[in-house]
Amino acid sequence: MLQQNNRLGIALMIATVFAYTLQDGFTRHLAGEYNVLMVVMIRYWFFAAFVLALALRRPEGFRAAITTRRPGLHLTRALLHTGEICVIVASFTLIGLINTHAVFAVCPLIIAALSGPVLREKVGLARWIAIAVGFAGIMVILQPGSDLFNLLSILPLASAAMFALYSLLTRLATRSEPGFIAFFWSGVLGALLMTLAGAGFWQPMSGADWGWTAVNGGLAILSNWLMIRCYAVAEAGAVQPFAYLQLVFIAIMGTLVFRETLTTATVIGAAIVAGAGLFTLLATRRQPKEIAS
Repeated sequence: MLQQNNRLGIALMIATVFAYTLQDGFTRHLAGEYNVLMVVMIRYWFFAAFVLALALRRPEGFRAAITTRRPGLHLTRALLHTGEICVIVASFTLIGLINTHAVFAVCPLIIAALSGPVLREKVGLARWIAIAVGFAGIMVILQPGSDLFNLLSILPLASAAMFALYSLLTRLATRSEPGFIAFFWSGVLGALLMTLAGAGFWQPMSGADWGWTAVNGGLAILSNWLMIRCYAVAEAGAVQPFAYLQLVFIAIMGTLVFRETLTTATVIGAAIVAGAGLFTLLATRRQPKEIAS
């Protein structure tokens, strides 16, 4: 069993979000040139290959490592995860990396709001206030009446909601089964679903873009491996605040590589959302979890 090392965990979390940022950059480029379903399908092929390789090396044996008593729950999780990735990739191409991630940062607050009905956890007044403040930050980013405040702004919000529900169902699944089972079926079922959805949208790809696709797939494997290592060596509460560094990395990539505009409203709104998320995390760590009766 690995000894807890929060300093190493923080370094791994920073490396994780940096890898995710690079992955999002390559994904945005590829989705701008090819069909979104095809791009996500190939990404899932790499993910599935990764979890299959891990399963084959599990000490308890392949079959024991992947056997689940809740196939319906894992299928629901896979549907949510594939849908979330398709929606957020489409959002990258339509409203940009910066605006997408600034709005998507509300995800931890949605998780906090849904933890009551899904996990039957009690959500205190302080957390509800933080959730309200976070959504106020989203309004600052979207600026009602501006060009950004339109139907396209629903995309990152919908993606955040789907990922929040996926995360909560993952918590529910791991209450009765090892975490690796949930991880494995996310990759395998996700690859199957995306192949069914994306195979009909196959497009010829240039040699250079096949290279970028291979790099993107490698980053998908690397980011997942780094995340696994991070949570294996450190407390989740100690490393989670550093996940918000992805907003900084995305802002740098968006402005320098994709020539996106970083507005004052986006900076202020993202700071409000991140602050509300950090407050919610702190409140959750300080208070023991209560199960609603």
